[in-house]
Amino acid sequence: MAIYTWKGRNNRGESVTGQLEAMTEGGVADQLLAIGISPVHIALSVVASESSGENWLEKLNRKPVIEDDVLVFSRQMYTLNKAGVPILRAFAGLEASADKPAMVDLLKDIRSSLDQGRELSAALNRHVDLFGGFYISMIKVGEMTGRLTEVFNRLTEHMEFERDVRERIKQAMRYPAFVLIAMAVAIVILNIFVIPVFAKVFAGFNAELPLITRGLLGFSSWTLKWWPLLIGGSIAAWLGIRAYLRTPEGRYRWDSRKLKLPIVGVIVLKATLARFARSFALSSQSGVPLVQALTVVAQTVDNAYIGSRIEQMRDGIERGESISRCAAATGVFTPVVLQMINVGEETGELDNLLFEIAEMYERDTDYAIKGLSAAIEPILLAVIGALVLLLALGVFLPLWNMGSAAMGKGGG
Repeated sequence: MAIYTWKGRNNRGESVTGQLEAMTEGGVADQLLAIGISPVHIALSVVASESSGENWLEKLNRKPVIEDDVLVFSRQMYTLNKAGVPILRAFAGLEASADKPAMVDLLKDIRSSLDQGRELSAALNRHVDLFGGFYISMIKVGEMTGRLTEVFNRLTEHMEFERDVRERIKQAMRYPAFVLIAMAVAIVILNIFVIPVFAKVFAGFNAELPLITRGLLGFSSWTLKWWPLLIGGSIAAWLGIRAYLRTPEGRYRWDSRKLKLPIVGVIVLKATLARFARSFALSSQSGVPLVQALTVVAQTVDNAYIGSRIEQMRDGIERGESISRCAAATGVFTPVVLQMINVGEETGELDNLLFEIAEMYERDTDYAIKGLSAAIEPILLAVIGALVLLLALGVFLPLWNMGSAAMGKGGG
């Protein structure tokens, strides 16, 4: 791919110049015509290579394209498609207005693929790790049915819901996370600086210390002696767990146990089922075949356990069974949802009822997230109270016993 310098005239007959990246001069001409410019002269300028002008520090600090960037891209494409802007011209405008270098490179690559005659879904498929299989499948369906504008709108709403759920969960977990971090820091400070001082004091008592005190002193001594091994073991365990969770078996087991966690498990289940219902409804309403839709949705629910149950639904439907019966066999849907699926299947309004199911799960998720902090706070208070009581008894009980003994001797 090379960079071409061009000269041309716009719709008002004014002379304009610039540079474009393309495979051939014809590709530059097609891009110019797509944005309303008649090319007059096109010449090769610089071959695009690794010497892009960025030094190693700029490349190191370059921010990657994230999900929020994809969300903004989807919203912009919906607006441009709705306004009737040609797709090549739309990408040229987005590229010119993008302020993140990584996003500019992404748009350039997609536009180059379109310039070579590829469909938009094929161009996006070159970046499947960023867009995901569900996003690309929906774009392909939009191209086939001529409803690309509606698909972009639906995808924007879907991604906004996903981001909203993540942000609310993070907000609800922020306070408990800060409390746990503060507790960990306090325990480290006590073990390093406080308890060793009391250990020297207790050593001069020449008396048997209470069990709680001996436990605290032993734990502090062990921590100070073996802290390199403790840190190394913690890091090794963390890396080992992460490696195991990346395996299909590890992810399946963790996703299954995650749904059974107290307090949090219900939220994860409802949020996952809301994602399934909205994705399935969006796919079905856009004209995706039922079996293909379930295959794609199983990969987008972000839970291997629920995904396997959706694949179980797909296999049952392939055998000719009804959707409601296959959904009941999964064991993850509530009776109300199963009844709504059954009614939707009988009346032919499954798409609308799936959207209602998604909204119902979303409301339940929102309500559960709002009560998350209130449910966790009593547990945190109980843990903090137990730690404070343990430390107080371990530190002050020997002092109180020695004081009582001294008073007894003095009174005798």
